[in-house]
Amino acid sequence: MHIVVLIIIGAAAGFLATRLMRVEADIPTTMLIGIVGALIGGLILRALLTMMGWLSGFVGAVLGALLVVWLWQTYLRRR
Repeated sequence: MHIVVLIIIGAAAGFLATRLMRVEADIPTTMLIGIVGALIGGLILRALLTMMGWLSGFVGAVLGALLVVWLWQTYLRRR
């Protein structure tokens, strides 16, 4: 169940992350960035989620999505 919640939050986080970093991406790419970022950020910040509630999970998801966008721009778009 925890993974499903991260995927749903990740879709929203991906949208927010791509807008914050001014990335032009299609909807599936945006969702994938958010989902991967949510999984990374959510798992890393799981301790905060336990201590502070769902808001820290969303913050972790956005931070993870921002990291994925940065990695994508830095390493994958330079072909």
